[in-house]
Amino acid sequence: MHLLGIETSCDETAAAVVRGGDRLLSNVVSSQMETHQRYGGVVPELASREHLRAIVPVVRQAVEDAGISYRDLSAIGVTKGPGLVGSLLVGITYAKGLAVSLDIPLLGVNHIEGHIHAVVLEERQRGREIEFPALALVASGGHSHLFMVERPEPADYRYRLLGRTRDDAAGEAFDKVAKLLGLGYPGGPLIDKLAPLGDPSKVSLPTVRMKGNQLDMSYSGLKTAMLRLVRAAAMDDEILCRRRMYSEPPAPSLDAVLRVTSQQTLDLIASFQQTAVEELMRRVVKAAEQEPVRSVIVSGGVAANSGLRKRFASIPYPLYFPSLKLSTDNAAMIAAAAYPRVERGERSGLDLTAHPRLAL
Repeated sequence: MHLLGIETSCDETAAAVVRGGDRLLSNVVSSQMETHQRYGGVVPELASREHLRAIVPVVRQAVEDAGISYRDLSAIGVTKGPGLVGSLLVGITYAKGLAVSLDIPLLGVNHIEGHIHAVVLEERQRGREIEFPALALVASGGHSHLFMVERPEPADYRYRLLGRTRDDAAGEAFDKVAKLLGLGYPGGPLIDKLAPLGDPSKVSLPTVRMKGNQLDMSYSGLKTAMLRLVRAAAMDDEILCRRRMYSEPPAPSLDAVLRVTSQQTLDLIASFQQTAVEELMRRVVKAAEQEPVRSVIVSGGVAANSGLRKRFASIPYPLYFPSLKLSTDNAAMIAAAAYPRVERGERSGLDLTAHPRLAL
């Protein structure tokens, strides 16, 4: 079975072909980073327009890279939510047309489930199976969710939500703090590069105590604390300098950024990253104490953070991360998540539409 995945939930147009549920044949991603960089974040209208431009050539490239023709496709999986409604509709509309023209099944896929299946796919490519039940943390720019994942049958995955963010997602907090410090968009990867150059013990940041569900997360307080510290530290000149550097592409080099970044700022970044990662770590450890966990999955864009990977290595369970290329949004994960649904005989009708706030 050759399954085509299509992902257009936010600002990356992606297509991939997966064979048999365990072999990635192609994975094409067209990024809109330069389009949104000057605005310091994703502009939904621009994202939709860029998806319209990219969807046809990206899918064509994925099919060609897989060494097959369109007629070799057995089914199409496409992200139906959550995400930006205009962006989602571009992928869904194209997937519908292609499925009808090829007379093959169409499957709407939950983007969050896709992040979990990115790990399942790569482990199967290595000839290994993840041990279930598993604790799954999905942390990205749009999501911070903690799930219990069970698999009573080989093609039957079941999800129970244990905790979620009540405000900003983890990746969103990284990007907003980067914007506050004049570090451009997306800022999470740059914070990860700068954090090891600072001393986190120099700055004290608050940890979150949640009322109600202790496995829920919150990053608004941490973000506010960073805002107050930046204002009190009189960093305006260096922040303005960095903003000018990022105002037009291409993005400056790391060395160029360091030349206009004080040690005080580096210490603040180091403390922020350590605190943000620790918030996730505490929830995972607490959930593992409460649930019959056999392994832990960490996925989503924040899973690419080197500080997080280093901290989570101490968890006393088999720990699974996706590769860096499958941590951020991609279509391989959508095809992988669609595969067991195809095996179960599921289908989506032509009334499939976007669900921007879709839950798992």
